Amino acid sequence: MPKVRAFYDHPLRAPVLAELHARPFVPVSTPARILHVAFLVDREQAIADRAAFAALCASRGQSGPGREAKQHRVSFGGAVVRWERHAEFTTYTWELPAEDLVEGGLPFHPPSGALADTLLQVPQPGPLLVAVDLQLVTDTADALPLDRLFDRSSLARSDVEDGFAEVATDFQPDPSGFVRILVRDRGMTPDAAGALVQRVLEIETYRTLALLGLPEAQRLAPTVARIENQLGALTEEMRQTEGLAANNKLLDALTSLASELEADAAASLFRFGATRAYEEIVNSRLRAIGERTISGYPTWQQFLLRRLQPAMRTCQAIEQRQANLSVKLSSAANLLRTRVDVELEQQNRDLLHSMNKRARLQLRLQQTVEGLSVAAISYYVISLLHYVLEGLHARAEAAGIHYDVGTATAAAVPFVALGIWLVVRRIRKGHFDEE
Repeated sequence: MPKVRAFYDHPLRAPVLAELHARPFVPVSTPARILHVAFLVDREQAIADRAAFAALCASRGQSGPGREAKQHRVSFGGAVVRWERHAEFTTYTWELPAEDLVEGGLPFHPPSGALADTLLQVPQPGPLLVAVDLQLVTDTADALPLDRLFDRSSLARSDVEDGFAEVATDFQPDPSGFVRILVRDRGMTPDAAGALVQRVLEIETYRTLALLGLPEAQRLAPTVARIENQLGALTEEMRQTEGLAANNKLLDALTSLASELEADAAASLFRFGATRAYEEIVNSRLRAIGERTISGYPTWQQFLLRRLQPAMRTCQAIEQRQANLSVKLSSAANLLRTRVDVELEQQNRDLLHSMNKRARLQLRLQQTVEGLSVAAISYYVISLLHYVLEGLHARAEAAGIHYDVGTATAAAVPFVALGIWLVVRRIRKGHFDEE
């Protein structure tokens, strides 16, 4: 039986298929306490972080992340650590042992700062941006009031997962720098609890990352406003300016402004693009958890809409102003460049007209010089001929030939002048043929 030839795969088929399973939900049993941190890293820091985590895993007798792995989950002394690599940040998530979750029956005790030994097992790869202390507890009638755990003025809470859970947070860091999130379980399965925990952590992570665009927008705002004002002043000056030198000066100023604007736009391109992407992820995760309103409290979506959206609109406004300014600067520069080109064409036309006039004058002068040259050369030739005739006169007398030297010289003048004129004309025609 002949063997069927196997199909060959596209080089990207494996990573594309694996991407759907890069960060799967992990089942979580109630109760659970999860500490989650995110560090901003560049390429070199990310490589060093992967190597450091792999070394830590090896020192504990565990396998480390693969070369192309985006996440790795390993158990250290009862605590489960999950490492994830993202585009510009790395996250570590610790799921602590159940017996260490609650001290004295109170959530978030012991405080996250007391768990520093657990967190410092891995070297810090870059600056810390996100720190979350999430506690998953069973919802009971005698549960501790949330007002004692969170700041009431910024407390956001809502029912999620079709009422099988409640999430609450005030989005404020505790004394140890961790944002506390409480999840009350009302009968979720471990799989549903794991999915909810991951989505809640992603909401806090990505909303923080999205806000990185705000400082960049605030930094660029004065520069954008200054360029807008200078552009207005330059366009007004364009209406009153005449002359090539003045227009060239304005064109240099516009080019300088455009260069400054494009440099800032290029530097902020990634940050604003990432901000939009992170905002979309936050919104998609909020939709996924299916919030329901709890009377007297804003939902997470309502709270973030009121606090996060103004920052996002600021970033969008600066980005849009940069784009509009770029178009206006380009239009102004093109208009001014057209004026400069027109003035240059006028100058060239005047220059050509002047050159034509000068050429005509030179031609007339040349013709005059040629006429004088014919007369002068004829004079010298006639003078030489006269001397020749005088020298031959004596011998001619001896031979019986009588002629008047003056008459002979006068008779030769027309022929000499005509001959010289023909020679000069032939020379000039030769020059024209060469051109």
